[in-house]
Amino acid sequence: MNIRQLLDQRLTAALQAAGAPVASSAIIKPSTRPEFGDYQANGVMAAAKQLKMNPRELAAKVLEQTDLSDIAEQVEIAGPGFLNIHLKTDWLAAALPTNTQLDAVEPQTIVVDYSSPNLAKEMHVGHLRSTIIGDAVVRVLEFQGHHVIRQNHVGDWGTQFGMLLAHLADLQAQGGELSMQLADLEAFYRESKQRFDADPAFAERSREYVVKLQSGDPECLALWQQFINISLHHCEVAYQELGVSLTRQDVMAESAYNDDLAKVVSDLQAAGLLTESEGAQCAFMDEFKNKDGSITPLIIQKTGGGYLYATTDLAAIRYRSRVLQADRVLYFVDVRQSLHFQQVYTLARKAGFAPASMSLEHMAFGTMLGEDGKPFKTRTGGTVKLADLLAEAQERAYQLVSAKNPELAEAERREIAHIVGIGAVKYSDLSKNRTSDYVFSWELMLSFEGNTAPYLQYAYARIQSIFRKAGNLEQGQSSIQLLESSERALGLKLLQFNEIIDSVGREGQPHHLCNYLYELAGHFMAFYEACPILREDVPTEIRASRLQLAQLTADTLETGLSLLGIGVLERM
Repeated sequence: MNIRQLLDQRLTAALQAAGAPVASSAIIKPSTRPEFGDYQANGVMAAAKQLKMNPRELAAKVLEQTDLSDIAEQVEIAGPGFLNIHLKTDWLAAALPTNTQLDAVEPQTIVVDYSSPNLAKEMHVGHLRSTIIGDAVVRVLEFQGHHVIRQNHVGDWGTQFGMLLAHLADLQAQGGELSMQLADLEAFYRESKQRFDADPAFAERSREYVVKLQSGDPECLALWQQFINISLHHCEVAYQELGVSLTRQDVMAESAYNDDLAKVVSDLQAAGLLTESEGAQCAFMDEFKNKDGSITPLIIQKTGGGYLYATTDLAAIRYRSRVLQADRVLYFVDVRQSLHFQQVYTLARKAGFAPASMSLEHMAFGTMLGEDGKPFKTRTGGTVKLADLLAEAQERAYQLVSAKNPELAEAERREIAHIVGIGAVKYSDLSKNRTSDYVFSWELMLSFEGNTAPYLQYAYARIQSIFRKAGNLEQGQSSIQLLESSERALGLKLLQFNEIIDSVGREGQPHHLCNYLYELAGHFMAFYEACPILREDVPTEIRASRLQLAQLTADTLETGLSLLGIGVLERM
């Protein structure tokens, strides 16, 4: 149990024992300033309002009902009814060696739907946020002990594939390797589209390929499978470069649900949840009534019988409930799809596809913008390929590393540049609130100052240099002592690691972990400046204590960055 949970458990019990309603909570939060203690309980005011009594009087009753003497040196009433909690320094010091050991959780089966590129084209920057935010949350959930099932819901079905397969069949007839013809998926797609728009005969053949594909024609399916395999290989190269944990085994494509789509429609019809409108099958739900009384429908089957994303998403929910037995399903999809998911979730509940016990959560995210405040594009206004972005990040990092460390061998500089460059791109995104748009800036993300990956990687490397300098210096055996204010502040911050992990796992917001690591590095720098470690006049037991603090900080930085999918370096 982390500090926050421990305080919340005890003070919530005391609050209720003092007469507050059963649903009342102590609402424990870290204090924003040292003079307010280490933690504050803010729940007294809300409970006092319900009881129609003076908050300070209720706060006094809460103090009478609780005993924090084993962990706190002082608990005081402040302001209108806050409780400021000053923890015992000796208690903090004794708790420190276990700061990265997570509390046991009741493991859940959690399905995480993320990345999900369209296999008709190469991955571009629009896929970056879903991929790296989803992967960071997956790592955190697994670290907590949950059973996580990754689901890469790739787009591999639909009318555009008829066009692509017709073009592929023509190229195959001309001879040559398919892998060569598909080396540049963007060019391949562009050529297909140009032919489709300019040649009516080719467009007609493309439509025939769609029918063949959807009816299970063996030759068409074989050609489609070759296209999918090469397209997935493009994705796997990007995942490997990014250090993302998705593999081919995590692919659960749109096509996987194809055989269930007609059943989804018939089941919804049988439940009386669909209405025909202009030949289409639609769900009109009162929850989505507009101000004028009209209802925004969710279209399940198009006029003519075609299916939509909503149909596939409903089939996926049913599969994740009945086959995967999910307790939670997290969807990392951009914020523009919010209405879509609200409607799909609501209909899935009404149809019984998703039981009340299964949580459906849209982890929406904003857009990556260029420095002009518009969606990030190439200089010519085109879509930025993810592979090109990652290559540029590593080249820029290589130039920085070469300028700082020209004496290093080129191979070592390239390795450092890979870890720094990729880490910088990922951290720049992950450190922003998931739901906000954010501005992409090479200069800021590769800076060694501020809340960036290079700054944190440098902080880690700096700690490693302390241990190299310590060498065989007598370190002695000593328990951790928090004698100076900067030591205590660092110790308290280290002990808050588990609280942050709980928050990220619950809310799917990796920027909380980024902010924590940045603050931790800052506390370490302040400690390092104020508390000499290797100086000859430092007593052996004090040196040993401070080396333990340094080691715990390095371990926490390494663990935190690895959960974000970012590497560390012994030297920079």
